[in-house]
Amino acid sequence: QVHLVESGGGLVQPGGSLRLSCVASGFIFSQYVMRWYRQIPGKERELVATIASSAGGTNYADSVKGRFTISRDDGANTVFLQMGSLKPEDTAVYYCNTVVRGVQRWGQGTQVTVSS
Repeated sequence: QVHLVESGGGLVQPGGSLRLSCVASGFIFSQYVMRWYRQIPGKERELVATIASSAGGTNYADSVKGRFTISRDDGANTVFLQMGSLKPEDTAVYYCNTVVRGVQRWGQGTQVTVSS
């Protein structure tokens, strides 16, 4: 059974940093593209960052480019999102995502709040 479990969210001041983690199980992690999304209440879920399998090529939303870094540790079945220079508009629930056997898989999300 596929499981994705996010952690690392919290309250941070503008300009600060946070590192999110997502531990995966139930599939061969190294073979799958992993993504981070975020969602603000009342808005659609937004793709933030993507990391390819194995060699790990990355892509970012324009809104986070240069501030966020996605990475993965295949030995630990974990994908990370290092967030820096955080802004109030980064406040959202952040979700880990992958597609396994044609089905979107989501974690429970972790809340990130950027506020002074």
